[in-house]
Amino acid sequence: MSDIKDKISKLIKDSAKEYGFDACGIAPAGHLGAESSILKDWLSKGYHATMSYMNRNVEKRLNPFLLNDWARSVIIVLYNYFPAETQNPGTQYSFAKYAYGKDYHDVIKEKLRQIIFRVEEEIGEISARVFVDSAPVLEKAWAKKCGLGWIGKNGCLINRDKGSFFFIGAIITGLELSYDEPEMKDYCGNCKRCMDACPNQAIISPGIIDARKCISYLSIEHKGELPDENENSLHGWVFGCDICQDVCPWNRFSLPHNEAAFKPKKAFLYMDDLGWERLDEDTFNELFKGTAVERTGYERFKRNIDRL
Repeated sequence: MSDIKDKISKLIKDSAKEYGFDACGIAPAGHLGAESSILKDWLSKGYHATMSYMNRNVEKRLNPFLLNDWARSVIIVLYNYFPAETQNPGTQYSFAKYAYGKDYHDVIKEKLRQIIFRVEEEIGEISARVFVDSAPVLEKAWAKKCGLGWIGKNGCLINRDKGSFFFIGAIITGLELSYDEPEMKDYCGNCKRCMDACPNQAIISPGIIDARKCISYLSIEHKGELPDENENSLHGWVFGCDICQDVCPWNRFSLPHNEAAFKPKKAFLYMDDLGWERLDEDTFNELFKGTAVERTGYERFKRNIDRL
């Protein structure tokens, strides 16, 4: 039986590598006990701001058995999105690097489905679901259990070899597999560069983010007008924010990705301030069609531009 588990686990990891994933780990499905009190305390303090969906299905987030009663294993993969080229340094309007290319939800999900297909070619139909920020799954907590990294002070998953500029994908399956050892150590040490660099002081304590102050939340998730007290809170960011990752020493290991789908359009890279300020809705739709930025819509984009 152990030989079969090893064989299928190897097939999964080999397939993940073939489809461009930079790392793959596997953990037994079970209740996330250590994360339970952290999540519930975060919610009780209102750090989730207007993201009411975080208050729903809390127990399902902590226990994949409640999401799928056949769950036996959680497979986590990492996919690099660090770009070879960045925006025109002359513009004051910045976009998070993960949003440069096509919407990662679609790209990563399709690759995860291909991994499942490869396994089913070998052993027949299996129970499995794929997740990329699309359901109550705590991907970072599972990545840690799969030995792929630790949760940094900025709340990001950090990998010793690759930093933190990667997407996290998950497969929950009914297969019993061979499991990796969890990452037990936090390698941030005494470093507080991310906490010190956040202009809104959104990192309340190591690993705890107050979304109400977070530039990523304010520029993407917050609907309607920005509160008056946040008059200058975007600090040049139109969509998302990379400040806490850009200053992280572990990201000195980041290398450019090779994914064609994540490569930005030249018009995006070379846009200057005047171009962003005069961008009309039709041009916005053409420039950002199929990207994560498209999901926020033109009105929120203009709101952010006008607030900067």
